[in-house]
Amino acid sequence: MSKKSRNHNVLSVVGVLVLVLGFLFKPSDTIRSFKIKSDLKNQLPRFAEAPEYRNGAECPATTSSSVCDRFRVHIAMTLDVEYLRGSMAAVSSVLTHASCPENVFLHFIVAESDSEKLSPLTLLVRSTFPSLHFKVYLFKDDLVKNLISSSIRSALENPLNYARNYLADILDVCIDRVIYLDSDLLVVDDIQKLWNIELTKSRIIGAPEYCHANFTKYFTDGFWADPVLSRVFSGRNPCYFNTGVMVMDLKRFRQGNYRRRIEGWMELQKQKRIYELGSLPPFLLVFGGDVEAIDHRWNQHGLGGDNVKGSCRSLHPGPVSLLHWSGKGKPWTRLDSGNPCPLDHLWAPYDLHLSTHNHQLLQNKPISTSSSSS
Repeated sequence: MSKKSRNHNVLSVVGVLVLVLGFLFKPSDTIRSFKIKSDLKNQLPRFAEAPEYRNGAECPATTSSSVCDRFRVHIAMTLDVEYLRGSMAAVSSVLTHASCPENVFLHFIVAESDSEKLSPLTLLVRSTFPSLHFKVYLFKDDLVKNLISSSIRSALENPLNYARNYLADILDVCIDRVIYLDSDLLVVDDIQKLWNIELTKSRIIGAPEYCHANFTKYFTDGFWADPVLSRVFSGRNPCYFNTGVMVMDLKRFRQGNYRRRIEGWMELQKQKRIYELGSLPPFLLVFGGDVEAIDHRWNQHGLGGDNVKGSCRSLHPGPVSLLHWSGKGKPWTRLDSGNPCPLDHLWAPYDLHLSTHNHQLLQNKPISTSSSSS
């Protein structure tokens, strides 16, 4: 065969390959795929890389990187774009003040309706906290969409707020205990102290209780007027507790099928309005009066004001281990608007968001891994 013929055959083969590849990977498809990735990347805020946090000499050594290691401190949080900045600051605060940060394991819950953001969010957490042990789970928000009733504030109707009801099903079955944390808080003490709190008398939930609060206001007059419904608290002395900070016994939660009990009240709410708030009242109905009371220092809540105005609040008297901006006002929003509340400045040093206003704050961010004495 002549050299010219061989070249012609090679060119023919190359031509066929080009046609095949062109058919499989049309320019429009390639551009569209790149555009999706680019859009997702641009939707997510950018964060500075946190320092690596290491255990002290007194910390028990984990035997493996397994999520099931018995020395793990398990923390569950939701993860979405709207509250991402708060979540990152919360994680930063946990690791900063943890005596054994390498033993902390974060479980992030992402709504299945946001599943296209799962990979970008995972990469973002990894790049921000290189030394963090974590896992990201998808929450089937369709489970609760039809159970959610309108609330006093639209943000309370987000299905992801109800993910805490399903933690026993979402997390690995080897995890018997977890600390649930909202995304709008700071932990300024050693998280190990909260983890070590004992849940006595087979209790499922541990949380700070506020028995001075008017418990009746969390339910409608129609609820209290119904002798059958109000009987749910018979033999109990229920107090208000905030579900944004809870120690949960997942083994007992599974065994008692508490997910179904909570859903039952949500189903009733769709038929007869018995409360006005979002995910809190069903928890109060199921667990109110049977909660392991934890020191108030572990949830200085309400710093975001009420659910309507979000006005400034001051700290409650006493020591502080956790600051919680529950309510309408969020510290990152108020700081960006140039009209922060005094306590919002306590949140700012933990903010890893790469924005103009906090660039200097990042240079002075606390990085100690020792326990706070506050």
